Order: sequence, then C-alpha cells, then structure tokens
Amino acid sequence: MSQIDDYFLNQEEPIRGCLLFLRDYILTYESDITEVWRYSMPFYLYKGKRFCYLWVQKKSRVPYLGIVDGKQVHHPNLIQEDRSRMKILLIDPQKDIPVKAIRFVLNASIKLHK
Repeated sequence: MSQIDDYFLNQEEPIRGCLLFLRDYILTYESDITEVWRYSMPFYLYKGKRFCYLWVQKKSRVPYLGIVDGKQVHHPNLIQEDRSRMKILLIDPQKDIPVKAIRFVLNASIKLHK
C-alpha cells in the first residue's frame, strides 16, 4: 500500500469518508491534476506545479483543503490565519460537503496557473 493510501485509510470515520471524497473529486476535476506524497501529506499538482493538499487539523480534527496560492483566491469560506501564501477551506465531515465552494476555489486556483 502506498503512503498516500495508508494516510487515508488510517483516518477515523467520518473524516476518512470526507477525505476520500475530496481526493476523488480533486483527481477527477481536471485531467492535469496529479497526486503525490509531499511534506508527509497528499499533495495535488496541476501541470506539475503545487496546487492544493488535504490535511486534518491536529487539535480540532477537522479536515481541510489547503490551497497553495490561496492568498490570491477570494472566497468567504477560505481562511488565511497565520499563513503567508496559503488559505484553507475547512470541511465539516458531519455535514454535506460544500461542493460549490470547492468547485469555485479549484476553478480560481487553476486560473492562477494558466
């Protein structure tokens, strides 16, 4: 089993299901998106450049989608906190996944790379 698969399968439910949905959604969103293991997390590249990643906050155990150039993407659900370049989109695994917000953020991020 790869490190990426191991990462997802070692998460507890409902976090696992949420992350697996996000993984599939990102990988099928555009054919130029690929998955790699970087910085001890699943990272997604768009045409070979860092694009986004999936992670779970350590204290709150809330999964999120991290956007590499999130500073340049404007959406009310994106949070910058103390990050200089990246923003995150928190995903509550107990609720419906905000697909419209994810789609908007992915589209805006892809436009930055074009």
